[in-house]
Amino acid sequence: MKKNFHTVWIVLLSIIVFGSFFAPFIAQHSPYEVELSKVLQKPNGTYIMGTDAMGRDIFARIIYGGRVSLSVGFFSVIISTVIGIIYGGISGYFGGKLDNYMMRLLDTFLAIPTLIIMLALQAIIRGGLVSIILVIGCTSWLATARIVRSQFSELRDKNFVKAAIVIGTPTWKILINHILKNSMPAIVVIATLNCAQSIFMEVSMSFLGIGVPQGTPSWGNMLTNAQSDILSGAWWVAVFPGVTIVIAMLCINFIGEYLKKKVTYVQISNV
Repeated sequence: MKKNFHTVWIVLLSIIVFGSFFAPFIAQHSPYEVELSKVLQKPNGTYIMGTDAMGRDIFARIIYGGRVSLSVGFFSVIISTVIGIIYGGISGYFGGKLDNYMMRLLDTFLAIPTLIIMLALQAIIRGGLVSIILVIGCTSWLATARIVRSQFSELRDKNFVKAAIVIGTPTWKILINHILKNSMPAIVVIATLNCAQSIFMEVSMSFLGIGVPQGTPSWGNMLTNAQSDILSGAWWVAVFPGVTIVIAMLCINFIGEYLKKKVTYVQISNV
């Protein structure tokens, strides 16, 4: 049972992802439609997760909000992974003084809390969904760069890479075909873990009011709007989006930890 426990997290995450993707076919009510006659209704047969302070269906807003939060996580991870691969790859492959300078610069960035940088940039830009993706993607590549640098530095000294250099293989082919491909398992693991972190960052910024515009349903916006409703006893307005966020992040983190163990096992087996 323990060995297959990761399957449970994969299934739960798949349900959340597919539910968000097929939201127009699943939701019976519009996530934007205001019904002042149905304000703060408890979960019932018509609204299975109740309604918010504007009479909007919470279930519909959760699955539509998943599109926003999950999209931020996915696309920002693509950006951060590409930057991390380029930066860490150059540092790890060429080594020497260049590697030393690049790593010291990386350590400087790591000394500054990433969330503070994100909040400052987003407060200045104050854009929409695209700006959030760019801000998160361009500030969360540091861990990826360190992992890639370590992988490239290790693989650079392998015999098959040295043989490729001796026979005159172009540097770009060595980097892509010999080193990057063999580094992909570790990159996939860190990208998976970064995805959960990116979703958390989007939720945090939206909760603080500088994330996704208020008119757009997202998990962070739902928690922001629920603050005053909790005091009036409308627990469902905050509980359902909160539980969804927790489950989504747990799923991604546990899947990432499982992949991490698999990668570590493969590396030990190949020693």
